[in-house]
This record gives sequence, structure tokens and C-alpha cells, in this order.
Amino acid sequence: MNPEQEPVAPLSWDETLESLRRVAAAFEIGDAAAAEAYRLRFLSKKGEVTRLFEAFRALSGPEKKSVGQALNALRTEVEERWKEASAGTAQAAAASGATAPAAAPQLPAPVWGRGSRHPLSLTRRLMLDFFGELGFRWSEGPEIVDDWHNFGALHFEADHPARDMQDTFFVNLDPVYLLRTHTSSVQVKEMMKGLLPLRTVSPGRVYRNETVSARSHMQFHQVEGLYIDRDVSFADLKKVLYDFAIHLFGPDVQIRFRPSYFPFTEPSAEMDVTCFLCSGQGCNVCKHSGWVEILGCGMVDPQVLENCGIDSEVYSGYAFGIGIERLTMLRHRIPDIRLFYENDVRFVKQFGV
Repeated sequence: MNPEQEPVAPLSWDETLESLRRVAAAFEIGDAAAAEAYRLRFLSKKGEVTRLFEAFRALSGPEKKSVGQALNALRTEVEERWKEASAGTAQAAAASGATAPAAAPQLPAPVWGRGSRHPLSLTRRLMLDFFGELGFRWSEGPEIVDDWHNFGALHFEADHPARDMQDTFFVNLDPVYLLRTHTSSVQVKEMMKGLLPLRTVSPGRVYRNETVSARSHMQFHQVEGLYIDRDVSFADLKKVLYDFAIHLFGPDVQIRFRPSYFPFTEPSAEMDVTCFLCSGQGCNVCKHSGWVEILGCGMVDPQVLENCGIDSEVYSGYAFGIGIERLTMLRHRIPDIRLFYENDVRFVKQFGV
């Protein structure tokens, strides 16, 4: 692994669209099964055309209009070919005399109630929608990572306490692999691509060897954000996080920033909101302080940028990490984090669909 490696230049949008158009046109559709395979590859929710639309949302400025027109034209072309192929295979089946088997008599289907989304999924969706509107794109990565992505690139010194066994679940010690302790490992991967400016959020599950209690668990979920560009300031970071807190908790939420320390940001801060469980009077969730920390943040340390092949003399950036469980507990007044993992249907049903 070489953090100084030169990134490969990505294809332009015109080249990407033309390449996909050729691939779709060359796809052979001889029967109904091939038509369905064509639809799954290009038009399904995880299809190649759909993924291009997801990437398109991150564009801004004059490029967005021209790319949008070309992308819509490509989708129309792919859809028309699939419709024609589906109709042709249906006619061929009818001409061959093939008929559908007669329906067997069946009992009435049982009436099932609609399921409920897990409260963590609801909060995660709300968070990602907010940052998506600001132009942050999603990025994800593996839960088992090497030492470089989890610690080394983020300026953790060799003797930093977070490297000790009591904090981290190690999978292998030679070479060192571990269950990621934060989704910053995904941010390292994105920075090393060298595609700047970079604006990304990384949702996912993380692991730390902590005592399970009403406030903490050995596994939990994070959404970490990263923005790198020219002339990024701490004021930019505070504005985004203020708007985020208002988006989740309403305009009356009280917010404070406290100086803090993280190896990968300088300066660093923690952001607190008034505890909604006790209205600031003090309870076991807020440790009787009336405030609850909801995230850590700061300006990306120049050494972290250099470790990932980014010129810190030209670029700056900010980063933040948000615990989904803690936000969900505040929004829904849930007193115990362990309720999220007990699989009690009665608990989940309270949150609707």
C-alpha cells in the first residue's frame, strides 16, 4: 500500500455514458430469461443506469444540465430496448404454442400486517437525506480493515491508547487486521483516490471493546462526514452542524461546542445538545449534566492529508463523526441503548413503517 501513488484519471461523463451505451447495445437478448437479466443489470435499483443517477446527484453547476439530458436519453434508450425485447419474447412464446399452466386452487392468502422500520434505520435515513441535499455523497467500506486505514493514516501514534486491546477488537496481529473502530477508515480510502474536491458521508457499523450499559455498547452505528477543498474553514463546519442539529431536533434546540482532542483533527471540538430525556435537569443518559454529546468534529490535520497523498498547502478540510444510537435515543426519548439490539417486536412497532 503506497499513499503516495498517483491516482488513475477517471473517465469523463461523456466517456462513461458512451461506454455504457455500447455495453447495453451489445447485450444479447434471445429469450425471456435474457430480457430479465438485461433489466436487472441496467434498470434495477442496483443497476448500472441507476448507479449513474446516484452519482449524478453530486454534480453542480452548468455541467449538471448537459449530463442530465444525456443521462435521461441513455435511460430512455435502454428502457425502449428492454420493452421491445420483452414484447418480442412474449410473441415468440405465444407463436410456439406455449401456454401458462392452469392456476391451482388455493386457500385465501393470510392477511399480514405491515412491518416497521427499525428506529436506527429511520434516523440514519433522516441524516443521510440532510447531508445528501448539501451535496455529500455516500461512501461505504468493509468492517474488517488493516491498521493503516483505521489508525496509521489518521495520525494515531504507535502508543496511542486506542490501539490497545481493551479498546479494539483485533482479528489478526501479523499483519494487523481489526474490526473498524470508526468509519474514518472509509474516508481514508476516499482521500487516497485523489479525486478532489471531496464531499462524502460514510455510514456504517463500528466496534469497540467497551462495557455494555444503558449508555454504551460494544457495537454501534456512525455517520462520518468529510469535506476537502480549497479554503475550507471551521466556520463552514459550524454552520453545517448547526443546521444539522436544527434539522433533527427543531429550531428550539440548544447547542454548544467544547474544545476537544482527536489525533486526526486540529483544532477539534465536541458538540452537545440539551438532554431531551430530562430537559436539562440531569439523568443517567446525560450523566446528570443536562447536556449530551452528539458528535465530534474538527479541521482535518494536515499530516492526515499528506498521509493520503493530498497537498496540505493547497487543500484543507473538516470532518465529523455522529453516533446514530445517541441521536435516536434523544429524538425518541429512549433511556437504554440495549433496547436497539434485543429484537423485541413490541419495541420496534412503536416507530411505525
